[in-house]
This record gives sequence, C-alpha cells and structure tokens, in this order.
Amino acid sequence: MAGALRERLNIDEHTAMVGIHTGGVWVAQQLHPLLGIEAPPGELDISFYRDDFTRIGMNPQVRPSQLPFSVDDRHIILVDDVLHTGRTIRAAMNELFDYGRPASISLAVLVERDGRELPIEAAVSGLHMKLGDHEHVKLSGPAPLCLEVKHVE
Repeated sequence: MAGALRERLNIDEHTAMVGIHTGGVWVAQQLHPLLGIEAPPGELDISFYRDDFTRIGMNPQVRPSQLPFSVDDRHIILVDDVLHTGRTIRAAMNELFDYGRPASISLAVLVERDGRELPIEAAVSGLHMKLGDHEHVKLSGPAPLCLEVKHVE
C-alpha cells in the first residue's frame, strides 16, 4: 500500500495522514513511517457523525479525535481498515470538514469489499474481497494486525 500511495500521490510537506478509529488508526500507524510524512498522524472517531447511531446506539468507547495539524490546505490521506458501504468514509469526511478545508482527500483502505451504498472509492486498497451476505471481515490488533473473515447471522 505504501508503494502504491507513493506512486499515486505527490507526498510533500502539505501531506498529512488521518486514521479512522480503530482499525484505520492501526493501518495508518504502519503506513505513516513508510511514507516519511512530516506531520504526525491524526486520528478520527466518527461516532457522532454516523448516520445510523439512532438505530445501533452510540459506540460505548467514543474517543476524542486528534488532529495535531491544521487541516486547511492539506492533502489528507484518510485511512481505514475496511471499505464496505462507504458510510464510515462519508462520516469521516464530514468531520474533517468541521476542522477546516483540506486541499484534497485521498482514501487508502486495507480491504475493499463489495456492497457500496455511497459513491466512494479508494485511491489505494491493499486487497479486494468478495464476501457473502452473511460474511464480515474484521481487523484485530494493534500488534500483530490480523484480518479474519467471520460468518454472522
């Protein structure tokens, strides 16, 4: 993924990386030093930005977002573990814009799977998985990172 990001993006002093809690933060922590990005990595907890919290309830472990840099005019690499419906990424972008106006946002995901509900596409993905209706992919970590496909009812 780091090589693909280097090829696709012009990483410079205006580039910053932001991981989405929790798996995206773990992936960002692995990618960040490989890319030599100057700004420390940021972390987003999108719990308050989700469009389904009234149905599923609040995440009991809401964490504060941490963006140790100004978002304005930055080229943001937004990192998540799994891209499925696109709703998590939409929520993350909404939160990022509450912090400022980035020059651009590029999405990097460890796993891209079928089932998109919103027109959101990753610039870089580690792998693409086709899963059945009752299958779910989960990243556990942070050390070691482990991907596992589970059957859910």
